[in-house]
Amino acid sequence: MVLSVKPNVNADERARSAQALRNLIDWAVAASTQPLPDAIRYRAALVLMDDLGAAVAASTEPEVAAAREIEMRSSGEMEATVFATGAPRLNRIGAAVANGMAATWCELDEGYRLAPCHAGACIWPALIAEAEASGATTAETLRALAIAYDVTARFAEAFPFAQMNVHPHAAYANIGATAGIGILRKLTAGQLLGAITGAASMTFAGPYGHAIDGALIRNAWTAANGWIAFRSVDWALAGIAGIPETGYDVFSVCFGTACLPDKLDGDLGTRWAIENGYHKIFACCQYAHSMIEASLAMHARLGPEARHEIAAVEVETHPRGLTLTGVEPSTTLAAKFSMPHAAAAVARLASGGQAAFSSAARIDPDIAALRHKVTLKPLEKLEPWPNDRAARVTWVMKNGERHSGSCLNARGGADLPFDEATLIAKLTENAGSVLPGMVAPLVALLKPSDRDQRPWRDCVPRMKGDAA
Repeated sequence: MVLSVKPNVNADERARSAQALRNLIDWAVAASTQPLPDAIRYRAALVLMDDLGAAVAASTEPEVAAAREIEMRSSGEMEATVFATGAPRLNRIGAAVANGMAATWCELDEGYRLAPCHAGACIWPALIAEAEASGATTAETLRALAIAYDVTARFAEAFPFAQMNVHPHAAYANIGATAGIGILRKLTAGQLLGAITGAASMTFAGPYGHAIDGALIRNAWTAANGWIAFRSVDWALAGIAGIPETGYDVFSVCFGTACLPDKLDGDLGTRWAIENGYHKIFACCQYAHSMIEASLAMHARLGPEARHEIAAVEVETHPRGLTLTGVEPSTTLAAKFSMPHAAAAVARLASGGQAAFSSAARIDPDIAALRHKVTLKPLEKLEPWPNDRAARVTWVMKNGERHSGSCLNARGGADLPFDEATLIAKLTENAGSVLPGMVAPLVALLKPSDRDQRPWRDCVPRMKGDAA
């Protein structure tokens, strides 16, 4: 066998993507000097509110707590807060890693609808650690979040995977966190470009299948990226950086993605990616949400006794839903990425919330038995976006009756958003008894105020309940 040393490179695409990335970074630096449009500022505050609540909900999980203890043992300066019981303070990297471990654990964090990408979770753990440590204002923090979200989501759109082989948390986490830190530190365009491309060169080859198999290391990708992001910025300032072509070389050459350079620099400043985010109230992979909504509608129609009469479940779903095939989930993460578990749990419990994907639900004998009687089928007809993740569910009852329900598009996206009250209620539930004081300050963040010009670190004690 002769080893080829010439990768498959399209020189024109490589050059065009490099220039498009330069354009994107030039825009990001310029945008960081201007106030956000009101609608974009609101979206940034909503993403931060929702994602922080999701992380607090995960902070009591034993593995998350153990990872936090590891960071506490090795932390030096106390610069930034970990949003967990007692709100411990670590150095900024340790806080980013500890918060990043919790960021996606419950599958309740916000995501991006136009490409597989949870940009917010990639960014905020490192961003707010840097903001607290550096004294950046709340306005600067929200602005950096919105701009870094654009950079992250545009990478996901510009270099799309033909198949779900690399998980988006692994693919884009380093890029998003580095963009957020670099914008807060007011890097020049050249410095920010070098930092982001350096971080891109250290992208994780995290298998998408790890989520389905329940490998908990998948939840660490939004933790490890914090260390890489801080060092990518530091190293770029020392002259150790990537090159404008790195994005193409990593994604199109190494990972074999397509290359759509216009997605990197098209409509900059007029189409903000954060406007196309979605929020969750179901604690599982978004690909199952339309199935859950269809099932809950049948519960409402058939009444509370129907759940005891379901003998089998047929799920017709979109192509990405068909990837969630696990029947015996080994962890709660695997349950969140199992369509059979989701279908069985919602059928038995009439809920798609955290309880349906808990350890208790995973080992519940009735749910386990029904998982083996869930059949997945492709939808006969796929509708265009935003109805491209539809589902049809049929319950086969013990007496042979069949009841069906459909959902074209699960709620939560820009086209069918949850109202503010729903997301505040979600935050209240997630913060719960861990950090109940964080609810009011985060809700207040949704509206501009004089506090925007004060340091973000001033908001943190109020979230901990230490100050009015």
